[in-house]
Amino acid sequence: MNKHQKALSYFLGICLLAALLQSASWLKGDALVFPGVPRILQAFFRLLGENRTWQQIGVTLWHLALTMAVSTVIGVALGLLQGLSDFAYRLFRPLMAFLRAIPMIVLTVIIMVMTSYDRVPVEASSLILIPMISEATCEGCRRIEPELIDVYRMNSGLTLRILFRVYLPLMAGYLRQAWFNAAGMGIRMVVTTEYLVQTKNSLGKAVFTSGYFFEYDEIYAYALIMILLVLCLSELPRIVTKALHSGKKGL
Repeated sequence: MNKHQKALSYFLGICLLAALLQSASWLKGDALVFPGVPRILQAFFRLLGENRTWQQIGVTLWHLALTMAVSTVIGVALGLLQGLSDFAYRLFRPLMAFLRAIPMIVLTVIIMVMTSYDRVPVEASSLILIPMISEATCEGCRRIEPELIDVYRMNSGLTLRILFRVYLPLMAGYLRQAWFNAAGMGIRMVVTTEYLVQTKNSLGKAVFTSGYFFEYDEIYAYALIMILLVLCLSELPRIVTKALHSGKKGL
């Protein structure tokens, strides 16, 4: 499938989504709960023209950046430890399974009791993302060919130099894919926790306020904003990676 066909299919997918929303509005017969696509788009562009909306986006993206930083550092460290040690793998496996299985609402409530509300979006979201990154790191570490590692470890044991110049580059594919998935999931979790704890000047708080005042067209407009953010966060690293590869080839 060439680029034009991909663009066409993606555009048709957007049209299908719009048609489904419009059909739901007609079937329900309640313009308040299911406003039509024109009303949603009108609210969408109106929100984008307000400074408050960009402030809310900035707060949410800041929470997401902190979440990705924390979950990446801890997830990669735990994944490497599990990948290099069978004992550590078995030791942390129940904890990782627990974090993957626990409902987010339950985890968020626990974090709310243990810490201040302004830290909940980052802490709760990080705990959900850590197993995803850790599992990818562990799998990437275990799939490295032992012969490649032996070449670099002939004269020394595991050092930071070998870790950063050998292990991490060989695991780059696993880490990249995990980071893409975590970024898309992360923003959804951050907004959800912001909604639950009523984080000031955030997208989560904005959605709560719109629902409280029955402004459902704004809720769908905020959903559209978050979809665009997820798409940008998922595609931006790919674009940067391709640009870096192109630059290296040019050199």
